[in-house]
Amino acid sequence: MNALNGYDIEDLSEGMTATFAKTITEADIVLFAGASGDNNAVHINQEFAESTLFKSRIAHGMLTASVISAAIANKLPGPGTIYLHQTLDFKAPVRAGDTVRATVSVRNLVRDKRLVWLNTVCTVRDTTVITGEALVKVGTRA
Repeated sequence: MNALNGYDIEDLSEGMTATFAKTITEADIVLFAGASGDNNAVHINQEFAESTLFKSRIAHGMLTASVISAAIANKLPGPGTIYLHQTLDFKAPVRAGDTVRATVSVRNLVRDKRLVWLNTVCTVRDTTVITGEALVKVGTRA
């Protein structure tokens, strides 16, 4: 793998794992609301959020899930990877100041089609906040 090209299909094996971590900030939440148009009050209005089951503002689920995208793009399989599919099961909220760790693990390879199935998990400390799976396409040296 190099800075411009991630792992090729020939370099991958089942069980390979990588992690990417990001601390979610207040600025991330505000900027994500602006960029996405998701202005749900549970994300941007403290008074409203205090009246919900979360008792305070939470980060957007898709902002949290974007850490998975960063793990795939930056670590495994890395630069040049084409994202084809992602499932997400949201398990717990994330708040400003939380560090989200996305771990991606190679589950299955379809070598002739250069497809890689990944298990995806996001955690904050010892709490799982997202689980899912991703399908990506990678390059080949051939």
